[in-house]
Amino acid sequence: MNRKTVNAWCLYDFGNSAFAVIFVTVFGAYYADAVVGEARGDRLWGYIGSISMGLVALSAPLMGGIADHAGVRKRMLAIYTTIAIITTLCFSFIHEGSVWLGFALGILANFAFEGGTVFYNSYLPVIAPPSHQGRVSARGFAVGYAGSLLTLGVGAWLALQGNFTGVWLTVGIVWVIGATPAFLFLPRDEPTGMSVPAAAARGVKQTLDTWKDVLGMRNMRRFLLAYFFYMDGVNTIIFFAAVYATKEIGMEIGESTALFAMVQLTALVGSILMAGPCDRNGPRWAVLRTLIWWIFVVALAMITGTPTLSWSREAFWLVAGLAGLGLGSIQASSRALMSHLVPSGREAEFFGFYALCGKTGAVIGPALLVWVSDWIGSLRLALITVVISCLIGLFFLMRVRDPQSDSSSTFQ
Repeated sequence: MNRKTVNAWCLYDFGNSAFAVIFVTVFGAYYADAVVGEARGDRLWGYIGSISMGLVALSAPLMGGIADHAGVRKRMLAIYTTIAIITTLCFSFIHEGSVWLGFALGILANFAFEGGTVFYNSYLPVIAPPSHQGRVSARGFAVGYAGSLLTLGVGAWLALQGNFTGVWLTVGIVWVIGATPAFLFLPRDEPTGMSVPAAAARGVKQTLDTWKDVLGMRNMRRFLLAYFFYMDGVNTIIFFAAVYATKEIGMEIGESTALFAMVQLTALVGSILMAGPCDRNGPRWAVLRTLIWWIFVVALAMITGTPTLSWSREAFWLVAGLAGLGLGSIQASSRALMSHLVPSGREAEFFGFYALCGKTGAVIGPALLVWVSDWIGSLRLALITVVISCLIGLFFLMRVRDPQSDSSSTFQ
C-alpha cells in the first residue's frame, strides 16, 4: 500500500467535502429562504436534491463502465470535479428572485459533485488491500470532515456578513487545493485502446450484463438492496438538516451553522473510532451497528422537534452530535463493505451501481419527505419515512454474509 497514494486519495475528500457541507447548509438555506422564500423554497430545494440525484443514479453505471472499458477513470474524475467547481463559483450570479437560475445551477453542481464520487470511491479497492480498506475509507471521511469543518467555519463567518460570493469562492479554492494531489498521485489511467464513444456503446450493453451479474451475486444483491433503503434515509436527513433546524427548531442561520460545525467534528470522531473495529470485525459488523444507532438518532430528532417542549433546542444539539458520530461511521463502513464485494478490474463499473442504489434512494427520500410533510402538515412527523427506510435496510443487511469472515461469500 503506497502511503503517498492513500494520502492523496484522502485529500481529495478534503476539498470534496467542502462543497458538500456548504451546499446543504449555507446554499440550501440561502436558496430556500433568500432566493425563493416561503414554503415554495423548501419544496424547490427538495426537488433540486431529487433531480440531481436522479441524474447521477441514471448515468453512474454507464459512466463507470466507460471509465473501466476506455481506461479513463482519472480523466472522468477530473472532468466532473472541474464542472462542479466552476458551477459552484457561478453561484455568485444567484440573487433574490433568480429562482430558476439557482435551481439549474444547484442541480448541475450537485450532479457533478455526486457523479465524481463514483470514480473517487472506485479507487479504494485499488489503493488498499481488504485488510486495510476499513481504515483507509474511514481516514478519507475523517480528512473530508476536517475540510468541511474548516470551510464551514470560514463560510459561516462570510455568510453572516452577507458575503455569499466569498462563501462560494472559498469552496472553490479549498476544492482545488484538496483535489490537486489526487490528480498528481492517484494511479495513472491505463488506456485500453478503445475510444470513449466505443466504450460508451459497449458500456450500454455491459450495464445490462452487470445488472445480471449483480442479480446473480447473492451477497452483492442483498447489500445493494439494503444500501438503497438505508441511504435513502441518511441522504434525506443530510439534505434537509439545515431546513429542519431553521423551520422546526427555530434556529437562526448562525446557530444552525454552528450546529453543523459540531456535526462535522463528531462525524470526524465517529469515522476514526469505527476504523479499527471495521477492519477487525468486518465492515458488515460496523454497518449493522451504526445503522441501529442511526435509527435511534432519527427517532430522537422527531421527539426533540416537538414545539411544546421547552428544551427542544438544547436537546437537538445533543441529537445532532449523536447523528454526527453515526454519520461518519455508516458512510465509511458502507464503502469498505462494497470494496470487499467488488470484482477486481470492474471497480468503477460496480461503484456506478453502488451510486445508482444510493442516489436513487436520495431521489425518492427527499421527494417522499416533502410529499408526506405537505400531506400531514409537519416536517417533523414526516421523518417517520426515514425511520421506515432505515428499518427496511436493516432487515436486508442482516441477510448479508460477512465477506471478511467468509471469503467464499464474496461472489455468491
